[in-house]
Amino acid sequence: MPIIEYDTYKQKLGAMGPELKKLSEALDLDHARQEIAQLEREQAEESFWSDLERSQKVLQRTKQLQNKVSGHEKLMREWEDLTTLVEMAQEEDDASLLPEIRESYAALEQKVEEANLATLLSGEYDNNNAILNFHAGAGGTEAQDWAQMLYRMYMHWAERHDFKFETIDYLDGDEAGIKSASVIISGENAYGYLKSESGVHRLVRISPFDASGRRQTSFAALEVMPDIADDNEVDIRPEDLKVDTYRSSGAGGQHVNKTESAIRITHIPTGVVVSCQTERSQHQNREYAMRMLRSKLVEIKMQQHAEKISDIKGVQMKIEWGSQIRSYVFMPYTLVKDHRTGYENGNIQAVMDGDLDGFITAYLTANAKGELKK
Repeated sequence: MPIIEYDTYKQKLGAMGPELKKLSEALDLDHARQEIAQLEREQAEESFWSDLERSQKVLQRTKQLQNKVSGHEKLMREWEDLTTLVEMAQEEDDASLLPEIRESYAALEQKVEEANLATLLSGEYDNNNAILNFHAGAGGTEAQDWAQMLYRMYMHWAERHDFKFETIDYLDGDEAGIKSASVIISGENAYGYLKSESGVHRLVRISPFDASGRRQTSFAALEVMPDIADDNEVDIRPEDLKVDTYRSSGAGGQHVNKTESAIRITHIPTGVVVSCQTERSQHQNREYAMRMLRSKLVEIKMQQHAEKISDIKGVQMKIEWGSQIRSYVFMPYTLVKDHRTGYENGNIQAVMDGDLDGFITAYLTANAKGELKK
């Protein structure tokens, strides 16, 4: 019996070989190695550190390319090692190795799937961290509770991927939930994965806040932007900024309520407003707020292909019926459906616990093929 199963794994691994070769071509690893060599030659020059901003970008790009190359090389080694192990176990008819082979193959298959998904991330900022802004729609407590449920869902998604989840602004709801919140999710390709989540999310459920137990529909919006520490293409002039300070509210201990450490920045030409209140110092809050502003302006610029900052207009998102990208139905049945791709998942609790990869994969694949529904 083990011999038959070993033969099956041998065939599967044999088929995986050409797939890994195609993956190497899709990742353009030969070009990546050439670019690494060029960047390392640049780092060896005496004048390399004279331009600190340029040197930091070179080091960051080098690390990014090295991670891509080493990641695929590690996949190849794991494939070769597992192929050897299967052949050895088959020759000796050693059933004791079967559990290890099953586990190793499942893990390798998952890694190859993730690597294939990463080839769909070709946007300029896909490798960046992501800034997420949550906004409750109309409907008071219902919508504010839904916004907080989404906040927790993406926090669980980040935990599943070992990404860092950092709250930078948080405004409590009147009775429950949140009116708005801003977070940074840090990890490789965070923005590339999460950009698919930007839009209006619709909830249908029996309201826990309605004594009559009626079914309610609620809306919340999610904005997703690349976290951009600095970008020379967007010129933010000090005279275009209106900066307000205020006392923080919500969780944070006694300190946040005693000092005006919270920062709100309005970009006058576009009307874009950002705020941060979670850090202890005004300086830290201002730094985070400026990162959010820069990211927001770059995102708008990407959307509208503007050439100059003066051309950028604020984008308003309608948080209402008919504009949703995804529906989450708790009653009368359980289903989460993405209206752009048609992808569905009936295990709504798993989705709320951060199981979003199916939706993300479906979006990236449809987007690459030009098959997204409008």
